[in-house]
Amino acid sequence: MEHPYWHKQTTDKPLYPDIEWSKPEQRSSRGRLGIIGGNKLGFIGIAESYTTALKTGAGEVRVLLPDTLKKAIPATITDVIYGESNQSGGLARGALTEMKALGSWASGILMIGDTGNNSETAILYEDFIRDYRGPLTITRDAIDLIKNSNQMLIERPDTLLITSFAQLQKLFQSVYYPKVLTFSMQLTNLVEALHKFTITYPVSIAVMHLDILLVASSGEVTSTPWASRSMEIWRGITATKAAVYWLWTPLKPLESTTASLFY
Repeated sequence: MEHPYWHKQTTDKPLYPDIEWSKPEQRSSRGRLGIIGGNKLGFIGIAESYTTALKTGAGEVRVLLPDTLKKAIPATITDVIYGESNQSGGLARGALTEMKALGSWASGILMIGDTGNNSETAILYEDFIRDYRGPLTITRDAIDLIKNSNQMLIERPDTLLITSFAQLQKLFQSVYYPKVLTFSMQLTNLVEALHKFTITYPVSIAVMHLDILLVASSGEVTSTPWASRSMEIWRGITATKAAVYWLWTPLKPLESTTASLFY
């Protein structure tokens, strides 16, 4: 029996073509994306995300980085804010002022990762998320950084987590959700689990399993073939495109994220 909440997108037929058509012609109407991430050892994901966001069609893109990266950032990233860094080279708690300013400016925030594994940076991210009310996309190691706040994340509206399967496993475990996810599980079983989870919680989730990228929100689930594009998730490209599409249609996280996957 087919699940009525499971909607399948194919490589030649988009599920939500109207999302693409509704892209504002004027760049000034396409929203402002704030990107947060980076540490002294990593900013490649930031640079690629910045370029991808502009190429995808964000109206404006602004990046917040730790000030340890001031001499390392290429000139192609033209709109950068630097926040105070800690001894590990990630953002320190003193950067909260800059984070809040970025949140006030942006139509949506993307936590792209390259964060480093620092407890002070984790507390900073958690403090920001607790107060920020806009659309928030989190991916890569930014999800691992704030794992102690998973309950807050899944109960937060306007939140999109683009996770690995292992991260999703840990998320379910950490909030004591009564469904065990295994790498060997059938796709149908994962679809059902995501359906029930996103009925229970307002969070939206995207995860790849068995070469299929699933997106779930409010109990609805979409699937898109993803066999040859898994690296786009790990590099942050997938999350960046999803965050940009979400700027245009802020009330439709499922549809906008799924539409961003079709090309």
